[in-house]
Amino acid sequence: MELTRTAYATWSGGSYTGMGEPLSEERNLQVIHHAWERGIRTFLTADVFGQGAADDLLGRALAGMPRQEICLVGAVGHDFYSGRQDGPRGYLRFTHPALRPPNQFAEYLRRATELALARCRVDKFDLLLLQNPDLLGFTSEAVWLGMHRLREAGLTDRIGIAPGPANGYPLDLLVCFARFGALLDGAMLILNPLEPAPANLVLPVAEQLGIRVITRAIDAGGLFFDDLPTDHQFGLSDSRQNRPAGWWSDGRRKMDIMREVADKHGLTMLQLASLWDLAQPSVRCVAPTFLQETDPGARTIESRIDELGSLPEMQLTADESGFMAEISAPAGCLQLKGAHPGHLGEPETDRWLPLPDHEAVARRWGIDPAKVLAYPPKPGA
Repeated sequence: MELTRTAYATWSGGSYTGMGEPLSEERNLQVIHHAWERGIRTFLTADVFGQGAADDLLGRALAGMPRQEICLVGAVGHDFYSGRQDGPRGYLRFTHPALRPPNQFAEYLRRATELALARCRVDKFDLLLLQNPDLLGFTSEAVWLGMHRLREAGLTDRIGIAPGPANGYPLDLLVCFARFGALLDGAMLILNPLEPAPANLVLPVAEQLGIRVITRAIDAGGLFFDDLPTDHQFGLSDSRQNRPAGWWSDGRRKMDIMREVADKHGLTMLQLASLWDLAQPSVRCVAPTFLQETDPGARTIESRIDELGSLPEMQLTADESGFMAEISAPAGCLQLKGAHPGHLGEPETDRWLPLPDHEAVARRWGIDPAKVLAYPPKPGA
């Protein structure tokens, strides 16, 4: 099964993201069923969410549904089986030297994938992503040989990469594409009309290499669901509290300018954001984060899914897409993760100085890291 235009991800529902109202297990199952009934056929999960609970939830929800009509996307990468954590960043990546040497990477990947498949109650994934890699995950031949062997063993039809959880990693992705592009079938990136960068540095290369992209965070932290007021205040336990001051009101202001494109075509703002993503090079699938917000005026999570399920078969024009991009946040508005010329000191779990290979791919693709990755943004970036 190939990727479909729309997807439901198990990090929706508020149980694993620290956003919105956590749904009960029964309600989560009902919501996945609702996504299926509304025509969504790509379902994404990641083994680290709930330490396998998200996989199990999806497996139970999809049991009895025709497997040949489901594009099932899994993700592995954090070794929660070891119980070793990296402070607030969660469980260590399986590539961490405290856990195992490179000659054991393939063994871990196979074990983690087999366990994830068992929880999902299937024999194979349609696409398996390496989730949230560290520097070694982007660059190690042992990692990608291990991922390739999973495909050879029939545990997945395709393999890919999903950097994160925060935004960034453009140079690292380009290095990964340069080294292992012949092996890669897919990638999952953060992209929406308010956050075109830094994914826009990577998408044309993915298109050239035939790497199909799933985009997440299409809703921009819930903004494009368009049902919370400009002065909305998130609860103290909501992870969106950690975003820069004014991000919500500024996002609402920019959305109101984009709204004329949505009104012209009779689209909701989420549909507009989804179609904008799908108009970008290599993007084949969009996966918003569906939440039940705590605000009394917020719509139900099911009604949010209805918006995606009724996404029309149309394309934005180049002029419309460009108009929206001009309104979006400037490059350098966020402190990005991964290889970054502004990093100071020793490499960290998710941030490091560029290596010669990073500098080489930047030159090859005409990227000036000191300008387009600068934080705060430089004039003209």
